[in-house]
Amino acid sequence: MILTVTLNPAVDKTYTAGELITGHVNRMRTAMSFAGGKGINVAKVLRQYGQLVCATGFLGGYAGDFIEDTLLDKQVECQFIRVEGETRSNINILADNGYATEIIEPGPLIGEEALEEFLVLFDELAAQCEIVVLSGSAARGVPEDIYKTLIEKARLKGIKTMLDTSGESLRSGIEAKPYFIKPNQKELEYIVGHKLVNREDVIEAAIEVHKRGIGHVVVSMGKNGLLYVCSGGVVYYAKPENVQALNTVGCGDCVVASYAMSFLRKDSKEESVRRAAAISAANATTLKCVDVPFGTAEELYESITVEKLR
Repeated sequence: MILTVTLNPAVDKTYTAGELITGHVNRMRTAMSFAGGKGINVAKVLRQYGQLVCATGFLGGYAGDFIEDTLLDKQVECQFIRVEGETRSNINILADNGYATEIIEPGPLIGEEALEEFLVLFDELAAQCEIVVLSGSAARGVPEDIYKTLIEKARLKGIKTMLDTSGESLRSGIEAKPYFIKPNQKELEYIVGHKLVNREDVIEAAIEVHKRGIGHVVVSMGKNGLLYVCSGGVVYYAKPENVQALNTVGCGDCVVASYAMSFLRKDSKEESVRRAAAISAANATTLKCVDVPFGTAEELYESITVEKLR
């Protein structure tokens, strides 16, 4: 069993339009709604590949019902704390001119009682799982060092933790030395405190973070592929070619889900990064959020060459 934690889930709404013009009425061509939030997305990918998964976090209102019903339909075990207020919506507008505009709501305020209830529940659920995935932003009312707390709790039980977040939640979280992190380039810059101009800079920064006690550091670089730093400072690089991206929402979550499965299967380092790059790129080829086309993923997997850079 894998446990996914989503502290600030969302209903992801994807719109398509000719163009988006600020200050005017914009009529959308199409509209789609999906259960979202980074940990929710990870759970959905895991279930697509037949992995047992339990999802926890906070849900509220009709949007929360929609997310839970969607996960239950996919046979995800749901153990959420219900809160007052409405789970947020995130809007992604894809225009024909290539621009993607995201509108992200703040989400409900989490009270002290709900937070304490969650911490007790987390202890119970984590004890039943082999891997805990901690993804996304912390909801309002949740301390920024929450992931540090959860990683330390999991370590006491001998459980591997995977962290994918940003800002101070990421900075404090890595202090607890999770087993795996997946920053993008901007998040990696935040960790090391300076601009990363080229791939060599990204490699050096990822190695620096790895030396802080993070066993597996995967940097997602969008169309430029994945960098993977693991034991001994070995660096692998994988980049899918000739991918026509339609919607990149959830691609990073596909990477996290793929690595979680690879850790359980004890895949080789080369296999892990190759598989993650293929699943992530395949996800980008469809307008649907985190609905991986298996055939495309397998075709990309066969075409990807993994480079060992260090």
